[in-house]
Amino acid sequence: MSDTATAPAPLKIPDPLAGAQLSTESALSNWAGPYVTDMLGKGQALSETPYQAYMGPLTAGASTLQNQAFQGIAGLAMPSTMGGYTPQSFTAPGTAQQYMNPYLQQSLDPQLAEIRRQADITRLGDAGRLTKAGAYGGSRQAVMESEGNRNLATQLARTTGEGYNTAYDKAANQFNTEQGLGLNAQNLTNQYGLSALGKTAELGATQRGIESEGIAADMAQFNQERDFPYKQVQYQQSLLQGMPLATQSYTYQQPSTLSNVAGTAGGLGGLYNAVAPGISSLYKNLFGG
Repeated sequence: MSDTATAPAPLKIPDPLAGAQLSTESALSNWAGPYVTDMLGKGQALSETPYQAYMGPLTAGASTLQNQAFQGIAGLAMPSTMGGYTPQSFTAPGTAQQYMNPYLQQSLDPQLAEIRRQADITRLGDAGRLTKAGAYGGSRQAVMESEGNRNLATQLARTTGEGYNTAYDKAANQFNTEQGLGLNAQNLTNQYGLSALGKTAELGATQRGIESEGIAADMAQFNQERDFPYKQVQYQQSLLQGMPLATQSYTYQQPSTLSNVAGTAGGLGGLYNAVAPGISSLYKNLFGG
């Protein structure tokens, strides 16, 4: 039976902080440092450049012809007689007389006088024939004069009636002509007014479009000036995107002295295993155990 005592297992004392990452430090790669430094300097100078606004016109505006059209349409007087047309009646009292020839009787008088003259010639011729026949002053003459007077009255009435009928028909035709002209004039007035209103609306829309274009251009210019500083910052940021510029170094926690001792040659357990047999042999020699 061996006198050598069994050595205990080595005692391990782990260091909880050993190997922990303490810090990280990044720096530019050596190959990119000068280039990036120069680029960033130029980019910073550009980003700090004040905004340079365009001082010229932002829109074309209205042309000379358009301005003339605007002025012309603004001075255009709209007709005040637009609307429907109400025709008159030819049979209304006094209407026919307005359209009939005011010299109708003067035009009939020569015709009537000629009829009377022809009747007198006929009467005198009949009287001469009766005188030669010895029947002047008799009943035959009375009959002939009566018939002659009747014929004269008939011709006078016929001529007068035909004259007035013709004058009435011409008056009616003139009335209808004027009514048609009045209706056509009203239609043209309405057409002119509606066309003027449509052209006014059309030019108004054109003018509004020009003003809207100017407002939109002013707003776009304002937004561009307002957003300019933000875009400059984005520009600076974009200079570094996607570039492998940095190298990194890491710092870790080193093991403590006690941990080093415990981890060398089995630590304290290995030290005990090394000296324990000698101590046991020395004890036996001294005390006889």
